[in-house]
Amino acid sequence: MTRVVLAPDSFKGTITAADAAAALAEGWASVEPSTTFVHRPMADGGEGTVVAFAAAVPGAVRMPVVVDGPAGSPVSTHWLLLPPTPEAPQGTAVIDLASTSGIELLDELRPWDADTTGFGQAVVAALDHGVSRLVVGIGSSASTDGGTGLLTALGARFLDAQSSPVAPGARGLARIAAVDLSGLRPAPEVRVLTDVTNPLTGPRGAAAVFGPQKGLGPDDIATVDAGLEQLAVLLDLDPSYPGSGAAGGTGAALVAWGATLAPGAVEVAQLIGMADAVADADIVITGEGSYDGQSGDGKVPSYVAGLAADAGAIAMLAAGRITPDADTTLFAASASLTDLAGSSEGALAEPARWLREAGAALARVAASRASAS
Repeated sequence: MTRVVLAPDSFKGTITAADAAAALAEGWASVEPSTTFVHRPMADGGEGTVVAFAAAVPGAVRMPVVVDGPAGSPVSTHWLLLPPTPEAPQGTAVIDLASTSGIELLDELRPWDADTTGFGQAVVAALDHGVSRLVVGIGSSASTDGGTGLLTALGARFLDAQSSPVAPGARGLARIAAVDLSGLRPAPEVRVLTDVTNPLTGPRGAAAVFGPQKGLGPDDIATVDAGLEQLAVLLDLDPSYPGSGAAGGTGAALVAWGATLAPGAVEVAQLIGMADAVADADIVITGEGSYDGQSGDGKVPSYVAGLAADAGAIAMLAAGRITPDADTTLFAASASLTDLAGSSEGALAEPARWLREAGAALARVAASRASAS
């Protein structure tokens, strides 16, 4: 009996990793109904991080919370409480920025005013619950506020030259003259999941690289970058520290709070027992929304493919699209939803349908390989 591990990332903005895994399994089973499936939906710190843990960790509990979203309006979301362990006797909280302060929560981009307050409020809720450890994913940010919203929710104060609080978001960065950390809540053990190694400032920094995605224009970048540089001075941070530019500088704020930055896919895989799941698998299917030339080390598909290779399992890929510059040599077979649907619009409109088709297509490849051998 074939054992298939399903370990896709979310297909950003269209379908969760858990639902993608379920659709792939349904499609595969339509061809090979006797297959045993092991669901290990993955994430790298961005959208779907909480869902990945919820699907893989027995006893995980969703904890509802209402926060101020990136535009300031209320957002009903949740964080995840993992059961106690010897390392975290009061439990571990898993929180993702995407569901509290993420760009997908905006109707329109707000480059100057969006901030990370909601993310900080969710962190406060977990601290109030008394958890021993935090695991936070910081992908899909809507803002370039240097994490000032997060730290403000945790008790920090960012003040202008008149000792008044500055405006939230990137708008307030340039006016910060002093930082008061006397009321900042102490950090427990905090692991930050990210696939970004960019520094806080400079040509590869948060403003220059990610600011345009959040609505910053070419003339805005220098202003915001200067504000982030000043913030680093006031927080006594090295702005060149790898990963400090993640999530519009939220990585830097978390480091200032005492957190440790870690490769997202690696950390998620370890915490959900991916290696054990893959150890006796025949086939491992992974994927993401867009598999392209940037889908190298640190991204979910390449990392999962490496685990499969180490275990002697066959790796396969299902992606929303596979670009011409993508290296698919890690995989014995691949399926593009865009190719199956005939267009990117079709694939985006019905991702579950085309993931089922991808699962069936990959199963036929596996059956053909088995018969040939």
